[in-house]
Amino acid sequence: MEWETVIGLEIHAQLSTKSKLFSGSSTAYGAEPNTQANVVDLAMPGVLPVLNIDAVRKAVMFGMAIEADVPDVSVFARKNYFYPDLPQGYQISQFDKPIVGLGHLDIELENGETKRIGVTRAHLEQDAGKSLHKDFAGQTGVDLNRSGTPLLEIVSEPDMSNAKEAVAYMKKIHSLVQFLGICDGNMQEGSFRCDANVSVRPKGQAEFGTRAELKNINSFKFVERAINIEVERQIDVIEAGGEVVQETRLFDPDKDETRSMRSKEEANDYRYFPDPDLLPVAITQELRDSVRAELPELPEQKKQRFINQFELSAFDAGVLTSNRALSDYFEAVAEATGEAKLSANWVNGELASHLNKAELDVTESKVSAEQLTGLIKRIADNTISGKIAKDVFEAIWNGEGDADEIIEAKGLKQITDSGAIESIIDEIIAANPGQYEQYRSGKDKLFGFFVGQVMKASKGKANPAEVNRLLKAKLDA
Repeated sequence: MEWETVIGLEIHAQLSTKSKLFSGSSTAYGAEPNTQANVVDLAMPGVLPVLNIDAVRKAVMFGMAIEADVPDVSVFARKNYFYPDLPQGYQISQFDKPIVGLGHLDIELENGETKRIGVTRAHLEQDAGKSLHKDFAGQTGVDLNRSGTPLLEIVSEPDMSNAKEAVAYMKKIHSLVQFLGICDGNMQEGSFRCDANVSVRPKGQAEFGTRAELKNINSFKFVERAINIEVERQIDVIEAGGEVVQETRLFDPDKDETRSMRSKEEANDYRYFPDPDLLPVAITQELRDSVRAELPELPEQKKQRFINQFELSAFDAGVLTSNRALSDYFEAVAEATGEAKLSANWVNGELASHLNKAELDVTESKVSAEQLTGLIKRIADNTISGKIAKDVFEAIWNGEGDADEIIEAKGLKQITDSGAIESIIDEIIAANPGQYEQYRSGKDKLFGFFVGQVMKASKGKANPAEVNRLLKAKLDA
């Protein structure tokens, strides 16, 4: 039997507000446990929540960016369940009247086509605390620093049919919230994570299969692996004569498996009801106009501008606008050098390679935009060759100075003097009479041999274009 997969994602983006959703406590990451939780976060008797308007503005901005319906009235509800890191015994969330309604995003598929993914809703809610296990033998500690941190939960339609589409959609949301400046997107710190709802059904069947929810996945790589493993598990269960159970599952990347955590609750299990301590939120026209005026250039808009302004390929522009910090880095270099294509090649090539190897974000790069600008200027004015430039880049990365300092200190200036290059060529031809005669007799491929020998003799400093021109003239004379 042929099977097809149905996937929907629930993405949790931690909003980059300075204080929490309903209290004045700081949202800064990394503080000592329980030092950023006040009486509201601890749910002390008699305390009342006060809504953070900045979180509302950020949610509305997201809604506008995905061309969603942003209703005039939004209501907070209590989602009732017990967990040790939830002091109130309920989570303040939104149910039937979320702040963002139906919207959409277009993703690019591997074959170059686009696919529209529907966004069912996006709602505001407070984050829970964090349970700590490893530092307490046989016990669990609770850190409430995160309790009350504002989240925007973005719920997709079940429009994705494989893991790669799910990753493409998640990356698109990740890029968007960063460009909007509403979430830092730091997955290692948990400020951007997702739950994946996965089911399978016989190909051509209209009815959905029973879904399992894969909880709290915090990397693109893990999302793809977790979905693929879960799809295989569900197919194996059904083909063995069993039934898939609706449940919440945990992905274990070390064992490459998903494990059952608990049965999956339905909405009525949470006994949602409007929070009596919070008034409905009115989204006024004044607020809409104010937020719309603050909308930055969005990823798709920037991608098209890079194609038009810098004459980049759609691929290069797409890579460079996948991340706001990366696009800002590239644009700073391109504008300072006037060499957009060369800048794109170095940012997408050498810089990206070093960042990947070191597992660093572009914001942590050991080569600043100013330093790469200096290097590219020396390539453009023929001070150094592209090959030597890679050695200079490596030295900059290792903290040895800027391009000009390294070029001077190591004597790396390119030889552009025709007389000096001709002299090297004459020596190479004289030292290789056999290869010279073979070339003259028609073995044109030996031209590359002579180029290599000249570059080796010049220690890579000879201008490649000038070497090719002069060598061709000498060999064909």
